[in-house]
Amino acid sequence: MAVTPTATVTTKTGPLVWTGVAAAVVASAATTTVAAAGHAAGISLDMSGEAIPVLGFAMLTAVLSLVGLVLAVVLSRVTRHPRGIFIRTTVVLTALSLVPDLLADATWVTKLLLMTTHLVAAAIVVPAVARRLPV
Repeated sequence: MAVTPTATVTTKTGPLVWTGVAAAVVASAATTTVAAAGHAAGISLDMSGEAIPVLGFAMLTAVLSLVGLVLAVVLSRVTRHPRGIFIRTTVVLTALSLVPDLLADATWVTKLLLMTTHLVAAAIVVPAVARRLPV
């Protein structure tokens, strides 16, 4: 009877991926909580006459956080200084993500709530992922 060794696949990006997924989950919960709290306080979640579902915040946060994670993985493989590039890129992308909210057909307080959710997500995901990237 031949004994076959069990191989464990480990990569440099394993901790990065797990941290990024965990941060995406936490950020999704946080943005949903912020949106729900704002809505409970009487802030409309209507944009262009259509209500944004509270769970939509979790879905969008998760998807865009995972896009950021893919960016981090790619940068970790193709650049010499992925942490700095990741941080600069995500700061710019976060700022750009606020533009549609500013231009949205919504009340100013709804716009502030939407922008707050972007900033909350970025404040959770960006530092967590950046810490796992080489300087």
